[in-house]
Amino acid sequence: MKKVAVIMGSDSDLPVVKKCIDQLVAFGIPYEARVISAHRTPRQAEEFASNAKDNGFGVIIAAAGKAAHLGGVIAAYTTLPVIGIPIKSSTMDGLDSLLSMVQMPGGIPVATVAIDGAQNAAILAAQMIALSDADLALKLERFKLEMEAGVVAKDAKLQAELG
Repeated sequence: MKKVAVIMGSDSDLPVVKKCIDQLVAFGIPYEARVISAHRTPRQAEEFASNAKDNGFGVIIAAAGKAAHLGGVIAAYTTLPVIGIPIKSSTMDGLDSLLSMVQMPGGIPVATVAIDGAQNAAILAAQMIALSDADLALKLERFKLEMEAGVVAKDAKLQAELG
């Protein structure tokens, strides 16, 4: 199974990114988490992205706040899919991060989830890897069925409470 790289621009992003890591672990997907800054360590960002495919990665998740250029910088140096997690910042509640990620120029796509949407980034990465991994595809199907069952149970409880 291909690994997922989970890169964050700062260690302060870890409380959000942890939800992504937890979901990858739940699916049994190997991952590597790193702090790499698009602005403070651009050479490391280039090196990591340029070598990611050869190092066994299938998807890269990049979490960043404020200017949030990490996903775009990573995407510029790889052909692997890059998923951006815009991190809520104190300045504009994460809108700045979201816009930085979704407004990429043609040819450098960064699939972007909701602000602080770390769990969905992991699920999207799993769906990408599952295209060539039948066991993971089954895990995703079970995950969706469990979500459905949870909503059905909540509806039944609501109906019982409302009479």
